[in-house]
Amino acid sequence: MRTSAQSGVVYLVGAGPGDPDHLSLRALRLLQTAEVILPDDLVSDEVLALAQSDTRLQPPLIIPVGKRCGQPRITQAGIHALMLEHASAGRSVVRLKSGDPLVFGRAGEEIAALSEGAIPFEIVPGITSAFAAAARLKTPLTDRSSASKLIFATAHHAAPQADRSAKLELTPKWEGAFPKDATLIIYMPGRRFRELADELIASGIAPATPCVAVSKATAPDEQVHITTLAALNDEAIGPAPVLLLIGEAIQPI
Repeated sequence: MRTSAQSGVVYLVGAGPGDPDHLSLRALRLLQTAEVILPDDLVSDEVLALAQSDTRLQPPLIIPVGKRCGQPRITQAGIHALMLEHASAGRSVVRLKSGDPLVFGRAGEEIAALSEGAIPFEIVPGITSAFAAAARLKTPLTDRSSASKLIFATAHHAAPQADRSAKLELTPKWEGAFPKDATLIIYMPGRRFRELADELIASGIAPATPCVAVSKATAPDEQVHITTLAALNDEAIGPAPVLLLIGEAIQPI
């Protein structure tokens, strides 16, 4: 089994929601051996610190590629160019993504770019924030008596333009009837929580349905707001990133 990062290979690695203890062994070994690391803005400093191993002959080149609002941005095409440039030069590259790389992480676009560039790549899963948040809350996401479905959704959708790297737009409207025996997890809900809650209630979710808003899941400054869908409001919820867990199965301890 290969344990270290290989030359000319790009690794799409899940960093988990923030707590470095949630990294997989594979992710840790790649962090400690890759020559280039391209982290998302939400990757914690504690996770990045693990790349500075005492056994390394040379520290990695770390190039932040975060795209959060109000801060310097890099386009998705720019991220693709960095991956292709360094891998083509024979360097091992870790594209470090918060949570799991295949959950709302634009991995599809990066996979397509690497495939088109004939660059070998590997995907290393990470703990998505929904699972980490539920574990902290000590609540199930599914339950035999109340929730046989688990739905991951986001309130952000790509703008209707041909350019897939275009700016994202917030569209919180929920279309269609919502399954009654489901737990709903909403990533990137934006800040219009009351509007989003009203849309969900209009779709058929009972106003008294349990709802938990988790800000900065697993981070030292994590904030948890336990409420119902009817009482969800904008003021009581902490700063981004925020995750909403909604459903009868959500019973925090």
